[in-house]
Amino acid sequence: MSWWKILLLVLLANIVVISLAVLLLAQKPVPETITYGMSFNTMYATELGLDWQETYEAILNDLNVRHLRLAAHWPMIEPNKDTYNFTELDYQVRRAEEVGAEVILAVGRRLPRWPECHVPTWAQTILSDERNVEQMAYMKAVVERYSSSSAVKYWQVENEPFLEMFAFEYCGALDSGFLDREIALVKSLDPTRPILVTDSGNLGLWYGAYKRGDAFGTSVYVHFWNPELGQFRTLLPPFVYRVKENALALLYGKKPTFLIELSAEPWLIAPIATVPVETQFTRMDPEKFDDILAYAKDTRYDKQYLWGAEWWYWLSKNGHPEMWEKGKELYIQNLVQ
Repeated sequence: MSWWKILLLVLLANIVVISLAVLLLAQKPVPETITYGMSFNTMYATELGLDWQETYEAILNDLNVRHLRLAAHWPMIEPNKDTYNFTELDYQVRRAEEVGAEVILAVGRRLPRWPECHVPTWAQTILSDERNVEQMAYMKAVVERYSSSSAVKYWQVENEPFLEMFAFEYCGALDSGFLDREIALVKSLDPTRPILVTDSGNLGLWYGAYKRGDAFGTSVYVHFWNPELGQFRTLLPPFVYRVKENALALLYGKKPTFLIELSAEPWLIAPIATVPVETQFTRMDPEKFDDILAYAKDTRYDKQYLWGAEWWYWLSKNGHPEMWEKGKELYIQNLVQ
């Protein structure tokens, strides 16, 4: 047999083996029900010109969200060195307790929303080693304050810490050793609750986050826009999420998993309030919302946290209730399941 025929047979055999492996790893039971949660961000609501408390109450009482991801942004918690402000987070956790909601509480420097890494002004100019000490002190204060809350079910440590290519100018290179120290700190302060570590669904490799956490969360972005390419939809098929999860479960053991950031707001490069609503709706609208939910459903994750309620509420306050009403339909269905 000629060498090129042997090479072709080897190539075909490899393709068959890889295809079978992917097929097996893509297997995941279809969940009987999907639990939908929502991220809420005080700083983002304020940036949109909203009353954060009114917005949060609307999410609880009008949308009827009962699974929340809240963020203890360092600039909000410690605006001045050694001076802590728990006003906003105290209110949010207490109200979650009162309505019987469950909370994932995120702590660290890199937390949800642009510019990804959030550092109070007073800590921005100090040396990194000193800043790390100050950050650990803030994290300790947060965990100790809310470790007795019946609402808090998970601690999320940092947000997509391995996504170094995004917002590098604000976050710099990842110090994985310091991340391990953060996780160890939270575990030592509250050994009763699991640690959630997250990674990007579209760009992340997952293994660094998956192996470190007691649970794993991934983001899902379906519709994008940028100045060079314009509007486009992800090319990543939903089964890839199942393949990656199952492969990592084989390596590091099966863990609880979340779609922790299912984006249902427009991809913009300017503040929302400065962009015409018509433009916003070309990048996210009720039809795209349905498409996103269908895509996420096919990943077969049974816990999915949406991203965008502050924008929905801002739209409703500005004469466009369509997204808010779509959200209400989703969460009301979720309550009666």
